[in-house]
Amino acid sequence: MAIINSLFTWFLKKRMHQIELFIKYPHDVQEEWFHSLLSTAEATEWGKKYDYKSILTPDEFKRRVPIQDYDSLKGYVDRMIKGEQNVLWPSEIKWFAKSSGTTADRSKFIPVSLEALEQCHFQGGKDMLTIYCHNRPNNKIFNGKSVVLGGSSQINNFSSDSYYGDLSSILLRNLPFWAESKRTPTLAITLNPNFEEKIETIAQITSKEDVTSLAGVPTWNVVMAKRILEITGKDNLLEVWPNLEFYGHGGVSFKPYVEQFKKLIPSDNMYYLENYNASEGYFGIQDMSNSDDLLLMLDYGIYYEFLPTEFIGQENPKTLGLDEVEIGKNYALIISTNGGLWRYMIGDTIKFTTKSPYRFQITGRTKQYINTFGEELIVDNADVAIKRACLETSAIVKDYTAGPVYFKEKEAGAHEWIIEFEQDPTDFNQFCQTLDNTLREINSDYDAKRFKNMALNFPIIHNASKGTFYNWMKSRGKLGGQNKVPRLSNDRYYIDQILNLSKN
Repeated sequence: MAIINSLFTWFLKKRMHQIELFIKYPHDVQEEWFHSLLSTAEATEWGKKYDYKSILTPDEFKRRVPIQDYDSLKGYVDRMIKGEQNVLWPSEIKWFAKSSGTTADRSKFIPVSLEALEQCHFQGGKDMLTIYCHNRPNNKIFNGKSVVLGGSSQINNFSSDSYYGDLSSILLRNLPFWAESKRTPTLAITLNPNFEEKIETIAQITSKEDVTSLAGVPTWNVVMAKRILEITGKDNLLEVWPNLEFYGHGGVSFKPYVEQFKKLIPSDNMYYLENYNASEGYFGIQDMSNSDDLLLMLDYGIYYEFLPTEFIGQENPKTLGLDEVEIGKNYALIISTNGGLWRYMIGDTIKFTTKSPYRFQITGRTKQYINTFGEELIVDNADVAIKRACLETSAIVKDYTAGPVYFKEKEAGAHEWIIEFEQDPTDFNQFCQTLDNTLREINSDYDAKRFKNMALNFPIIHNASKGTFYNWMKSRGKLGGQNKVPRLSNDRYYIDQILNLSKN
């Protein structure tokens, strides 16, 4: 087994030279991909519509092609789902990543080309392992098995030749042999659409395996881990898997889950790396263990633009190239990809923390925020406040969501929070006070609205009973996979649903 581990590690580490190249020459790499994407797609229906053949510069591309969202591309995607080809991208597309999103119930189906699979998603997965092996040269990760907690996949209703499922399930169905050989349990079990049945079977099987690594969304990995501990009667995962050394996670912020994983895996030698892999593409990897920042991956077949968040919603807003961004400013991410997405706003916002190399943090969603009263509260603010309140009161938060309480006749508005604790705070009132104080400290707009309770009263915070969010997600048919609890909403849609469910 040691020989196998050495071979895998050697193979992956060869990639570090290429990563170092795009770090050194970021703008050259992006320019190459810009021209490559347009020339590849110039004979598609979309490429002909905008005459890609005559576009020579990014500025001309921006002037000619409007910024897109799913609604503007939906007609094209629907035709591709029914079997039409060469619409947005020239190669055959038969896989579609189903994305339920976090702010709407309507499903999206993102086309996944062979190029997107191999050059983007799979390359990202390999690069995460490459970075891990580079940072920890004496690892033994390939001596054991990996548990990847994915979603479900099924044939869609439009064509016998096109398929849809969570992105994770599409990746699992198309894994290269070397990756599949190191994974447990079988594909059929991993892709079981019945989430609760799947968790039970995975827990039963993997508790008897030598598992060295985990991958997946933290929310559902916690559910799996707790079931494994119930089955085995052990106190933590290291008693079940003594060789466990690595967890690659993504999908939601890890900040609310840090303390839970410290309890589940009580070891300073456990290594965590975050990745930013969405249905639309693989964008970033945490390349340093002592920083929460993500390295922007520039050679995955994606051309990036960045829209200052203050311009969102404007007609024909000006986007910035990579060489124009500023540190500390919030940008909506705009991408053109080797999956046929063109100037597509994916709905996430980021801010750069360094420019040499380009590292960033995910700050929230373009549609997941609270700005009912001009407070401009984003998910990053909420995560920071939750984390600090937990530290001061020895609490562990399992999940949370928040929304507005609207003005009444003579009463200011407020924010209403529903928080489910894994470990209750030692002083709930102090937790609430710290959360509010932290938001006031890090968000001047929130602080201004809270001044003397003129626009915002002290937040209403509910200590939700155990299982609240699990039961709510189950009631919506959104257990497992890439389904996520929405952190913030600018209306009361989610808040009222959960409060009503808890009353019944």
